[in-house]
Amino acid sequence: AGRMPTLELRDASTKNIIPVNNDAGPLKWYACGPTVYDATHLGHARTYVTLDLVRRAAETIGGATIDFAMGVTDIDDKIIKRAAELGMEPLELSR
Repeated sequence: AGRMPTLELRDASTKNIIPVNNDAGPLKWYACGPTVYDATHLGHARTYVTLDLVRRAAETIGGATIDFAMGVTDIDDKIIKRAAELGMEPLELSR
């Protein structure tokens, strides 16, 4: 019988290459989300499609269970600046 392929990912916090499997419990994954201050573009979609493909591979090939969290920035300097240019409140712009 053929051997199942293995999947390895680079742990950004330690720089180590780690095998993706369920041996050590769920894979804990944090990704930075969007900072919404202007029109969406194809580059935004690329980020989320790539992330989804890697997640699916980790679950399917690696057999991993994933605890996933994504941060979404609703206020930062870019949002405050753009809101001032448009004459609106920063929270209104970011929603």
